[in-house]
Amino acid sequence: MLKPQRCWIAALAATLMLVAPPALSVEVEGVKFEEAIEVDGKRYTLLGHGLFRYMVWDAYAGAYYQAEGFPRPAPQSSDVPRRLALDYFHAIKAADFAEVTRDTLSDQLSEAEFSALTTALDDFNTHYRSVEPGDRYVLGWDGQRLTLALNGETLYDKAEATLANALFGIWLGRNPLGEGFRDDLLGR
Repeated sequence: MLKPQRCWIAALAATLMLVAPPALSVEVEGVKFEEAIEVDGKRYTLLGHGLFRYMVWDAYAGAYYQAEGFPRPAPQSSDVPRRLALDYFHAIKAADFAEVTRDTLSDQLSEAEFSALTTALDDFNTHYRSVEPGDRYVLGWDGQRLTLALNGETLYDKAEATLANALFGIWLGRNPLGEGFRDDLLGR
Protein backbone atom coordinates (compact mmCIF):
# COMPACT_ATOMS: atom_id res chain seq x y z
CA MET A 1 0.00 0.00 0.00
CA LEU A 2 1.31 3.45 -0.95
CA LYS A 3 1.72 6.06 1.74
CA PRO A 4 -0.26 9.31 1.26
CA GLN A 5 2.94 11.24 0.43
CA ARG A 6 3.87 8.83 -2.33
CA CYS A 7 0.32 8.92 -3.77
CA TRP A 8 0.46 12.70 -3.90
CA ILE A 9 3.90 12.64 -5.57
CA ALA A 10 2.77 10.01 -8.09
CA ALA A 11 -0.37 12.02 -8.89
CA LEU A 12 1.68 15.22 -9.34
CA ALA A 13 4.18 13.45 -11.62
CA ALA A 14 1.37 11.99 -13.75
CA THR A 15 -0.26 15.42 -14.05
CA LEU A 16 3.00 17.07 -15.10
CA MET A 17 3.51 14.47 -17.83
CA LEU A 18 0.09 15.30 -19.30
CA VAL A 19 0.75 19.05 -19.44
CA ALA A 20 2.61 20.00 -22.63
CA PRO A 21 5.36 22.55 -22.25
CA PRO A 22 4.39 25.96 -23.60
CA ALA A 23 5.51 26.76 -27.15
CA LEU A 24 8.50 29.06 -27.15
CA SER A 25 7.91 32.31 -28.95
CA VAL A 26 9.11 35.88 -29.23
CA GLU A 27 6.93 38.95 -29.35
CA VAL A 28 7.30 42.09 -31.46
CA GLU A 29 4.81 44.89 -30.73
CA GLY A 30 2.19 42.36 -29.63
CA VAL A 31 2.81 39.94 -32.52
CA LYS A 32 4.02 36.47 -31.57
CA PHE A 33 6.41 34.42 -33.65
CA GLU A 34 7.25 30.83 -32.76
CA GLU A 35 10.93 30.09 -32.20
CA ALA A 36 10.63 26.95 -34.33
CA ILE A 37 8.09 25.81 -36.90
CA GLU A 38 7.64 22.69 -38.97
CA VAL A 39 6.46 22.85 -42.58
CA ASP A 40 6.15 19.79 -44.83
CA GLY A 41 8.42 17.76 -42.57
CA LYS A 42 11.15 20.42 -42.39
CA ARG A 43 11.99 22.13 -39.11
CA TYR A 44 12.75 25.84 -39.36
CA THR A 45 14.27 27.84 -36.53
CA LEU A 46 13.98 31.54 -35.91
CA LEU A 47 17.14 33.47 -36.73
CA GLY A 48 15.81 36.91 -35.90
CA HIS A 49 12.81 39.18 -35.59
CA GLY A 50 12.13 42.89 -35.68
CA LEU A 51 9.92 45.85 -36.37
CA PHE A 52 9.91 47.64 -39.74
CA ARG A 53 9.17 51.36 -39.49
CA TYR A 54 8.19 53.45 -42.48
CA MET A 55 9.00 57.08 -41.71
CA VAL A 56 7.39 57.43 -38.25
CA TRP A 57 4.89 54.55 -38.50
CA ASP A 58 5.27 50.97 -37.33
CA ALA A 59 4.50 49.18 -40.61
CA TYR A 60 4.93 45.50 -39.75
CA ALA A 61 6.61 42.99 -37.49
CA GLY A 62 8.73 40.30 -39.07
CA ALA A 63 10.50 37.04 -38.35
CA TYR A 64 13.05 35.15 -40.44
CA TYR A 65 13.46 31.37 -40.28
CA GLN A 66 15.89 28.93 -41.87
CA ALA A 67 15.75 25.16 -42.06
CA GLU A 68 17.96 23.41 -39.57
CA GLY A 69 21.24 21.95 -40.80
CA PHE A 70 22.26 24.83 -43.08
CA PRO A 71 24.80 27.65 -42.67
CA ARG A 72 23.37 30.63 -40.80
CA PRO A 73 22.42 33.10 -42.00
CA ALA A 74 22.05 32.32 -45.70
CA PRO A 75 19.13 34.52 -46.75
CA GLN A 76 19.75 34.45 -50.49
CA SER A 77 21.07 30.96 -51.14
CA SER A 78 18.72 28.84 -53.23
CA ASP A 79 20.03 25.75 -51.42
CA VAL A 80 18.70 26.94 -48.07
CA PRO A 81 15.01 26.50 -47.19
CA ARG A 82 13.81 29.69 -45.52
CA ARG A 83 10.69 31.60 -44.51
CA LEU A 84 9.91 35.24 -43.87
CA ALA A 85 6.77 36.09 -41.91
CA LEU A 86 5.43 39.67 -41.94
CA ASP A 87 2.48 40.80 -39.78
CA TYR A 88 0.93 44.08 -40.89
CA PHE A 89 -0.25 46.92 -38.66
CA HIS A 90 -2.06 48.84 -41.44
CA ALA A 91 -4.34 48.04 -44.37
CA ILE A 92 -2.49 47.76 -47.69
CA LYS A 93 -4.01 47.14 -51.11
CA ALA A 94 -2.86 44.26 -53.29
CA ALA A 95 -1.95 46.65 -56.11
CA ASP A 96 0.33 48.56 -53.73
CA PHE A 97 2.19 45.35 -52.80
CA ALA A 98 2.70 44.58 -56.49
CA GLU A 99 3.91 48.09 -57.29
CA VAL A 100 6.35 48.27 -54.37
CA THR A 101 7.69 44.77 -55.11
CA ARG A 102 8.28 45.66 -58.75
CA ASP A 103 9.83 49.07 -57.97
CA THR A 104 12.07 47.70 -55.21
CA LEU A 105 13.42 44.87 -57.35
CA SER A 106 13.95 47.27 -60.23
CA ASP A 107 16.08 49.42 -57.91
CA GLN A 108 17.96 46.52 -56.30
CA LEU A 109 18.79 44.45 -59.37
CA SER A 110 20.79 45.20 -62.48
CA GLU A 111 18.79 45.92 -65.61
CA ALA A 112 19.65 42.46 -67.00
CA GLU A 113 18.72 40.67 -63.75
CA PHE A 114 15.43 42.54 -63.50
CA SER A 115 14.61 41.93 -67.16
CA ALA A 116 15.20 38.19 -66.73
CA LEU A 117 12.67 38.14 -63.85
CA THR A 118 9.85 40.24 -65.30
CA THR A 119 7.64 37.37 -66.51
CA ALA A 120 7.90 35.45 -63.23
CA LEU A 121 7.56 38.65 -61.19
CA ASP A 122 4.48 39.78 -63.10
CA ASP A 123 2.88 36.39 -62.43
CA PHE A 124 3.86 36.48 -58.74
CA ASN A 125 2.45 39.99 -58.31
CA THR A 126 -1.01 38.90 -59.51
CA HIS A 127 -1.31 36.67 -56.44
CA TYR A 128 -1.14 39.42 -53.83
CA ARG A 129 -4.28 40.19 -51.84
CA SER A 130 -5.06 43.26 -49.80
CA VAL A 131 -4.31 43.04 -46.09
CA GLU A 132 -5.91 44.41 -42.95
CA PRO A 133 -4.17 45.00 -39.61
CA GLY A 134 -3.25 41.64 -38.09
CA ASP A 135 -2.86 39.79 -41.39
CA ARG A 136 0.30 37.75 -41.97
CA TYR A 137 2.10 37.13 -45.25
CA VAL A 138 4.69 34.34 -45.33
CA LEU A 139 7.22 34.13 -48.13
CA GLY A 140 8.73 30.66 -48.30
CA TRP A 141 11.38 28.73 -50.19
CA ASP A 142 11.68 25.00 -49.49
CA GLY A 143 14.73 24.47 -51.68
CA GLN A 144 12.60 23.80 -54.76
CA ARG A 145 9.46 25.93 -54.66
CA LEU A 146 8.65 29.54 -53.87
CA THR A 147 5.44 30.08 -51.92
CA LEU A 148 3.43 33.06 -50.76
CA ALA A 149 0.74 32.52 -48.14
CA LEU A 150 -1.69 34.92 -46.50
CA ASN A 151 -2.99 33.89 -43.08
CA GLY A 152 -2.08 30.28 -43.83
CA GLU A 153 -3.68 30.15 -47.31
CA THR A 154 -1.20 29.48 -50.10
CA LEU A 155 -1.64 32.02 -52.89
CA TYR A 156 1.44 31.19 -54.98
CA ASP A 157 3.50 27.99 -55.34
CA LYS A 158 6.00 27.63 -58.21
CA ALA A 159 9.57 26.51 -58.87
CA GLU A 160 11.22 29.94 -59.15
CA ALA A 161 14.65 29.93 -57.45
CA THR A 162 15.88 33.18 -59.02
CA LEU A 163 12.70 35.01 -58.11
CA ALA A 164 12.86 33.60 -54.57
CA ASN A 165 16.40 34.95 -54.10
CA ALA A 166 15.37 38.36 -55.43
CA LEU A 167 12.25 38.56 -53.23
CA PHE A 168 14.10 37.61 -50.04
CA GLY A 169 16.68 40.23 -51.03
CA ILE A 170 14.06 42.96 -50.65
CA TRP A 171 14.40 42.57 -46.87
CA LEU A 172 17.60 40.56 -46.43
CA GLY A 173 19.92 41.53 -49.29
CA ARG A 174 22.81 43.97 -49.57
CA ASN A 175 20.53 46.97 -50.16
CA PRO A 176 17.37 46.08 -48.23
CA LEU A 177 14.37 48.27 -47.54
CA GLY A 178 15.81 48.82 -44.06
CA GLU A 179 19.31 47.87 -42.88
CA GLY A 180 18.33 47.79 -39.20
CA PHE A 181 15.34 45.57 -39.95
CA ARG A 182 17.52 43.26 -42.07
CA ASP A 183 20.08 43.01 -39.28
CA ASP A 184 17.35 42.23 -36.74
CA LEU A 185 15.92 39.49 -38.99
CA LEU A 186 19.36 37.97 -39.48
CA GLY A 187 20.04 38.06 -35.74
CA ARG A 188 22.99 40.43 -36.05
